[in-house]
Amino acid sequence: MSSGTRKNWAPRAFPTDPRATTRLREWLESGAEGKLDVVGLDLSDADLSGGDFSESWFSDSNLRNAKLVGAEFYRSDAEGADFSGADLTQASLVRGNFDDAVFRGAVLDGADMVKASFYDVDASGASLRGARIMGASLVDVDLRGADLSHAVLRENSFKVTVDHRTKVEGLSGTVFGPVQVIDDQALRHEIGGTELERWVRERGGSIEVLPLADGQRET
Repeated sequence: MSSGTRKNWAPRAFPTDPRATTRLREWLESGAEGKLDVVGLDLSDADLSGGDFSESWFSDSNLRNAKLVGAEFYRSDAEGADFSGADLTQASLVRGNFDDAVFRGAVLDGADMVKASFYDVDASGASLRGARIMGASLVDVDLRGADLSHAVLRENSFKVTVDHRTKVEGLSGTVFGPVQVIDDQALRHEIGGTELERWVRERGGSIEVLPLADGQRET
């Protein structure tokens, strides 16, 4: 996104919280050139689609049900932020820090998540259709009921939890496991290696589980 686009950008709908709105207005009046600091503020239900928030701070912010379509979060810190129900379709989360964040029921269809960090994240029921999850770290991520259809993975840490509702049709790429699978009897199983490849293949996807550093494949 060009600097000119950034200067001319404005929210389609400001947050209802006065403090968050004041912070955004001050940032816009300054030319929106610096890093936006909305740590701990309530931006729920705002429409910030198309905004460039590169290298900004969203730690512990409330972004529930916010519209963030096509927004730019390059190298932003959103640790502990709540994106439940937010629409991040086609958003860029490249190299962002989203550790301990909540994406429950969020939409990340077509999102660019290259080299982003997701540790201890609740993304249950989220939609990641066609997302580019490449070189990212997904560790202790809850993907139960999530839709990963046609998402692309590449050399990701993929220590996630899935269940019988998780959709992986068309999922492709390479991962490091293992994955926790909760079956329709609520029983938990850890699978990796060829077993994980088979689990995905049986559901319409095709991934390769990469060998561990010691050269041993997970089983």
